[in-house]
Amino acid sequence: MEIPQKDDILKQFPQFEQPLLEEILKHSTIRQVEEGEEVMRTGQYIRSTVLLLSGLLKVYREDDEGNEFLMYYLEPGNACAMSMMCTARDEQSQIMAKAVTEAEVILIPSHLSEQWLAKYKSWHNFVIASYRQRFEELLQTLDSIAFKGLDERLLFYLKRHVKVSGKEIRLSHQQIALELNSSREVISRLLKKLEQTGAITLHRNYIEVHDLELV
Repeated sequence: MEIPQKDDILKQFPQFEQPLLEEILKHSTIRQVEEGEEVMRTGQYIRSTVLLLSGLLKVYREDDEGNEFLMYYLEPGNACAMSMMCTARDEQSQIMAKAVTEAEVILIPSHLSEQWLAKYKSWHNFVIASYRQRFEELLQTLDSIAFKGLDERLLFYLKRHVKVSGKEIRLSHQQIALELNSSREVISRLLKKLEQTGAITLHRNYIEVHDLELV
């Protein structure tokens, strides 16, 4: 595996102090991940904390029938809070993580991640902030499921996707239906209604978002 470049890490994680950066350079590895490749899977023991250097990762749950429940996206400069939790407790992963685009991840050995909590204030703050951010995102997701209809859940889903990957959503209606635990026919009908409002335009292979606040 390649060693992460200092400038790349500084760009994405400017809050880390110099000694911490030196330790990351010395002890961590970088992994190139292809689009669609799994980074973590259910039942796997996670031996490293995962930081995203470039690209986009999707963290989700999957049931026995292959249905997906999207938990959150990881953007460059983010850490996977679930990987931190699994490494700290030496537990099997209960989630899946997959690359939405080509990506580079930094893998930090679990024992170092634990040591750095007491050794480096910036790492301690980073870990706490990662937990808080993911918890807040999960609450938003749960709220959308518990208190909103499917049309509102779809709108929430699209807004979140725009936030992390821009206004061209390259997902099929079937993929969206799987993540929202619905059918392709229902999702297609709701998307067509959104198109009629001018909020989106449906193309053959992607959805172009104009203004979701119009809805």
